[in-house]
Amino acid sequence: MGGFQFQIDEPPTDVKAAEKRLDDMANLLAHYKQHMQEKSAHHLGYPINLEFDYAPLLQFQNLHLNNLGDPFVECNYGLHSREFEIAVLDWFARLWELPEDQYWGYVTNGGTEGNMYGLLVGRELFPEGIIYTSCDSHYSIFKAAKMFRVQCIKIDTSFSGEMDCADFRHKLLQNTRSPAIVNVNIGTTMKGAVDDLDEIIRILESCGFANRFYIHCDSALAGLMMPFIKQAPKVTFKKPIGSISISGHKLIGCPTPCGVVMARLMDVNHVMSTNIEYIASRDTTIAGSRNGHAPIFLWYALKRIGYKGLCTTVENCLKKAQYLALCLREKGVSVFLNALGSTVVFERPNDEMFVRKWQLACQGNIAHIVVMPSVSIERINLFVEEFTENRTAVLRDKGSSIPCVAGDIGQENCLCSLHDDRR
Repeated sequence: MGGFQFQIDEPPTDVKAAEKRLDDMANLLAHYKQHMQEKSAHHLGYPINLEFDYAPLLQFQNLHLNNLGDPFVECNYGLHSREFEIAVLDWFARLWELPEDQYWGYVTNGGTEGNMYGLLVGRELFPEGIIYTSCDSHYSIFKAAKMFRVQCIKIDTSFSGEMDCADFRHKLLQNTRSPAIVNVNIGTTMKGAVDDLDEIIRILESCGFANRFYIHCDSALAGLMMPFIKQAPKVTFKKPIGSISISGHKLIGCPTPCGVVMARLMDVNHVMSTNIEYIASRDTTIAGSRNGHAPIFLWYALKRIGYKGLCTTVENCLKKAQYLALCLREKGVSVFLNALGSTVVFERPNDEMFVRKWQLACQGNIAHIVVMPSVSIERINLFVEEFTENRTAVLRDKGSSIPCVAGDIGQENCLCSLHDDRR
């Protein structure tokens, strides 16, 4: 976007200059829209569904909507969308099997806020508790531990990104006097790994932590996928978990970042509720002012697609992810795909311009593509073609061989000269 002036200066007093200024602003916005459309056409590395149409909701664009305070408390502030927010929360309560009179939650600004809220409830219930989370956890978990000044113990993971339950048990038994606040990943950031919730619960109970643990499930992406995968283990409040958070802009798709966090009402009432006279509501959320448009977006999307539609959406994402992994492997690229996810992990491109073009998320020796509803087969084919051409050229120019990523995605998935078993 070089050549455009983004700085904010004072409007001119001259009429012609003022008109030119408005034309320049319109020109800048038009070019910026085109720039974003071009970026969207090559967006693969981050879990965002760009396939949405909220045109019927444009009528709310000129309305200020602020879901201030507790969504379940009628307050003095009238410019809100609480009715839509509660409908969205009721939908998720049914999905996660928590009766309407036993849950509390709200629409957040994104997954990080949901994680912070869940861990904060755990910290308030167990002030002397220790946070346990895997090394592959989202950075917001470690941020929350730092902000809340809670000791955080990292648990080793397998090459797939799943928590090593033996290491969890070992480290848990080193701290038997302190309650356990456990973050369980339902789809890790880089590899889409799902921690074994049932085994984690068994370990906590067998190690003497019964009634002394709190589990938060970071389900940013997979929390909306796993309920629609037949072979997937259930994430449900029928199990002894304390909270779940998801991102709304990922699988569902939304023009603004948003999410949902849900916890048990008795826990929230016990540790998180303070009456605020100024707004005639309860202070139960992390943010004070909250986006009132996001609940309407979520309501509209869920109302249109429904459970059956989400089931089809998830099935298509998994099929396209398997197709991408197969295409890369056939081209001799080291690749890994968790069985319950749509995150395809492969060797990191050795060309940063290529990485930026396709907006790939990279970590060490690996990169990934998250196959979302907006990722078409045509886009996958184009990426595979460009990637393999670029990879061949870079390896030839540098005189190097296929990199070894066995330590990142397992020997059986690495196609370097040392581990390739196709020969």
